[in-house]
Amino acid sequence: MKNETPSQRLLLFATPPHACGYLPSRAATTVFADPRVANSPGMYTVLSSHGFRRSGDHLYRPQCAECSACVPVRIPVRRFRPRRSQCRVWKQNADLEVVARDAAFDPSHFELYRDYMHARHRGGSMDNPGPEQYRGFLCSSWADSQFFEFRLGSRLAAVAVCDRLGNGLSAVYTFFDPGLSNRSLGAYAILWEIEQTRRLGLDWLYLGYWIEASSKMRYKSTYRPQQRLIDGRWREV
Repeated sequence: MKNETPSQRLLLFATPPHACGYLPSRAATTVFADPRVANSPGMYTVLSSHGFRRSGDHLYRPQCAECSACVPVRIPVRRFRPRRSQCRVWKQNADLEVVARDAAFDPSHFELYRDYMHARHRGGSMDNPGPEQYRGFLCSSWADSQFFEFRLGSRLAAVAVCDRLGNGLSAVYTFFDPGLSNRSLGAYAILWEIEQTRRLGLDWLYLGYWIEASSKMRYKSTYRPQQRLIDGRWREV
């Protein structure tokens, strides 16, 4: 993977305020890297260090006028030490096989994604997604991505979408079989991604945004040590 860096000043474009998907009482604004500039893994690496994430082909970050609840988080994988509960999750899922797949549309992945979204977001805007919505969220024409299958025998248990950066992996999204919720597959996927980042000789697993007031995002604080991007600086907690 090339480690080129952006050589020009990058323009950012802000969306109009819209309803926050995590804190419903608040309005959110998202900034996107200039879509006229060709993205690359090198640019992605640089922007990830400034709190950006990928959605489809776009790089973005929250930038809300009156709120700073979305805090970028990354794990220094060489120093990560699992909690006792995380060790139990790791052992519980030792029977899973992980298979790396190219980042392309796969009907079995899509069906699992639909089942997961229906279970987690029933009746909401993310329920009943179509193939184009799926591709537009997870697939990219330029990112160095892989879809990791977690298999229980012949059964597809989970899929973790990861992007490789110059200095780490970025955990884009994980979805799993709702019928296997007792296995804590979301937690297991993060633990596996931490180990995979170590195996690749990389430094960081980027976990996206931690939001203390959101029950959906609070779990990220359990992976320690971790760094949070606060006031433009990564600070360890």
